[in-house]
Amino acid sequence: MAASPYWNPVLETMPREKLRQFQFRKFKQIFTWAYERSPMYREIYDKAGITPADLRTWEDIRRVPLAEKAHYREAQARDPWPYGRSLCVPLAEVTVFHQTSGTTGQPIYQPDTWEDWEWCSECWAYILWAMGFRKDDRVFIPFPYNVFIAYWQGHYASEKIGCEVIPGGGMSTEERLLKMKELRPTAFMATPTYALNMATVCREKLGIDPRSLGIQKIVCAGEPGASIPSTKKRLEEAWGARVYDHAGGTELGPWGYECSAQPGGLHVNEGFFLAELLDLESGEPVEEPGRLGKLVLTSFDRKAQPCVRYDTKDVTMWGGPCACGRTFRLAMGGVHGRIDHITKVKGVLFSPVAVEEVVRGFAELGDEYELVVRKKGDADDLLLRVEILPAVEAKQKTDLQEKLLQELWLKTNLHFRLEICPYGSLPRYETKAKRFKDLRHTE
Repeated sequence: MAASPYWNPVLETMPREKLRQFQFRKFKQIFTWAYERSPMYREIYDKAGITPADLRTWEDIRRVPLAEKAHYREAQARDPWPYGRSLCVPLAEVTVFHQTSGTTGQPIYQPDTWEDWEWCSECWAYILWAMGFRKDDRVFIPFPYNVFIAYWQGHYASEKIGCEVIPGGGMSTEERLLKMKELRPTAFMATPTYALNMATVCREKLGIDPRSLGIQKIVCAGEPGASIPSTKKRLEEAWGARVYDHAGGTELGPWGYECSAQPGGLHVNEGFFLAELLDLESGEPVEEPGRLGKLVLTSFDRKAQPCVRYDTKDVTMWGGPCACGRTFRLAMGGVHGRIDHITKVKGVLFSPVAVEEVVRGFAELGDEYELVVRKKGDADDLLLRVEILPAVEAKQKTDLQEKLLQELWLKTNLHFRLEICPYGSLPRYETKAKRFKDLRHTE
């Protein structure tokens, strides 16, 4: 692997035992910082009866209570405005503001010092380097830049590596595609949903084959799609490019990335984060590969508003090792969904990601679908809405519906009702898609 400040063989190929020692030192440092500086964290830790002096071994980390979004929501929107009791530095040291998307409730405000923001860019630079980004890349970012953090960090990290960056905010999808045709970028960043939507618009509205635009690399984030084999295949075939998954959070920073070996999962950026996987029911640590758990993360060097043992509510499983040579653990299959989306339907544990994997595996179907769960009497009702491509003939539609329902049954052990919608009628999204709607407790 080429020499670079963003490929650190000492850290990234460190034996697991030495890496654990390094991580324990970093964890104790950020725990002590949060304990001493954050009124929010101090209250949480005092209630649990734990202090920095109590952290003596790796096992002691499990004594530290989990932090959740609810803690930040309760602590913020008060003086020092707007960060309140979660802030760990003088307000004058905050140089960057962002906030969460608010898809799961009241947005969380995210303050960063200049050093914090440099740390975030450094994390992203490691990610992009692992994906094969280099100084001769020209990166297009088709995103409406605003207070949501998405792609700001990718922008700055691309510059840090030396790439040329084209900001694509304030443009329609058609305008972005025409600008890409004009300037010939080699890479872009988008949600899987929007990358598919861009390809459709390119073909159907502009009459341009997306593969002719010369894109070589696509970084996807915000949704599980780029780690779902059928969705990744659809994306790579549409653009003639390699598609890489990435995971992060406004509060946490960019913690996960798919390297150029494309191992079918995300490396945890363990030089910058501590990752723990906890059993979905018992909360006990999950170490063995192939067993689902919820991901708990600690950001080592983000100081203005730390994340210490933060419950992401993301679900994944361990895998590995990877052919790239990194010893950083792999979250196989990427993020499988959120724990509040993995629910029991008709008594069966169900993940909406399974539906995406099936739907995107049928070339006759459009990119969009919608899944709705309702109560009908005492029973759960699963309705899947899909679009069939216009070129599919009537007899093929009948066969397709039967095959789709059969595949869904085999994948989920559940029966679905199927609704065929006119092509182009389902919602299109630029950022995070909202295809799964569980209405059992709201109607």
